[in-house]
Amino acid sequence: MVTEQEVEAVGRTLLDAAQPLPARFRALFTLRNVGGRAAVRCISRGFGDSSALLKHELAYCLGQMRDAAAIPALLRVLQDPRQEPMVRHEAGEALGAIGTPEVLDVLKRYSEDPVVEVAETCQLAVRRLEWLQEHGEDPGASPYLSVDPAPPAEETDVAKLRETLLDESRPLFERYRAMFALRNVGGRDAALALADGLRCGSALFRHEIGYVLGQLRHEASVPALTAALRSRAESPMVRHECAEALGSIARDGCLEALRACAGDAERVVRESCEVALDMYHYERGSQLQYADGLCKLQASA
Repeated sequence: MVTEQEVEAVGRTLLDAAQPLPARFRALFTLRNVGGRAAVRCISRGFGDSSALLKHELAYCLGQMRDAAAIPALLRVLQDPRQEPMVRHEAGEALGAIGTPEVLDVLKRYSEDPVVEVAETCQLAVRRLEWLQEHGEDPGASPYLSVDPAPPAEETDVAKLRETLLDESRPLFERYRAMFALRNVGGRDAALALADGLRCGSALFRHEIGYVLGQLRHEASVPALTAALRSRAESPMVRHECAEALGSIARDGCLEALRACAGDAERVVRESCEVALDMYHYERGSQLQYADGLCKLQASA
């Protein structure tokens, strides 16, 4: 049983800007795993931080926790034009992940936001909520234990899914469904099909491709992820997700790519490489747990 005092102690690490960013990330994912209102409160207090990467991850974790107590904080972030687009986008996605109909009108309103990443995210979130209302149930459980912004397509043929994924004339929701179906099919061919998606679509779409490739963790995607990470012409929000994917895959070649961009001019890319390097060493090492905030707390007691 985790006490509220322990949650608050882990939260202090999360909210302490003097702490190394990887330690703050580990604290964040500890709180996500613990769950509960105290954890939601701690995470929600972090949206005043200067790191767009951290705030993006705060919103992501609140969405994955699916606790309605997070809705007010996420609405404030979504509606705040001073927040970075990638943070507002993730808040919109998190509201869709929580899945309560009460946010539908707000999501519809921000589906016309002048920031394209925010608008597209809210359009997807509206479609997800409408899908839930129509089917009366959550989409099939993700094998990766994640709450996804679209249910996977029923199709399992990789060639057909790739065609849908790359067809920019199709609605974004359909392409996302193909994306998550490819992830669930898995394997080299699916990874290569997804990697092709890094060369098309909006920044939001490519950002999500990077995230999915990080979940799939197939080495066949390393060259495409590396190319996107190193491209100064690519959107920082895409490059950040490619860095985190390389940290999760943790195969040969990933370390060199992350080190090469660790001093990047874009803060979100630089910080993503820092966090990804920590993940890389975790994946390649002997640590039992990435979300080790409670372990560290107990060891220091």
